[in-house]
Amino acid sequence: MELKATYYKRQAIEELLSGESSPAQLCRRYNISSSLLYHWKAQYSRGKFNNEPTEKAALNDRLAKLERLVGRLTLENEFLKRGLQNSLSLSQGNGRLSPNGRSSSAVSEGGVD
Repeated sequence: MELKATYYKRQAIEELLSGESSPAQLCRRYNISSSLLYHWKAQYSRGKFNNEPTEKAALNDRLAKLERLVGRLTLENEFLKRGLQNSLSLSQGNGRLSPNGRSSSAVSEGGVD
């Protein structure tokens, strides 16, 4: 059944792409909405109907994957920066380091009065 539906969709889209029929003609002939026709066209361009994906669709898919990767890496980077900042502020607050980088127990340069 799915194979028959795939053939039906592929046939409609190939007619559209060839210019053999207009979108309105195809919608009437196949009794579908124009939004469904363009949804099928997008699927076709990604190779979903046992056809080779178009180069443009393959590039768009690759771009989307790379954008998701950049987003994930940006979030990880921000998380690590915040962790480092929190770690530094905790170590400064525990007397390990003062803001100027010296031990907080060090005697001031002016000496003890």
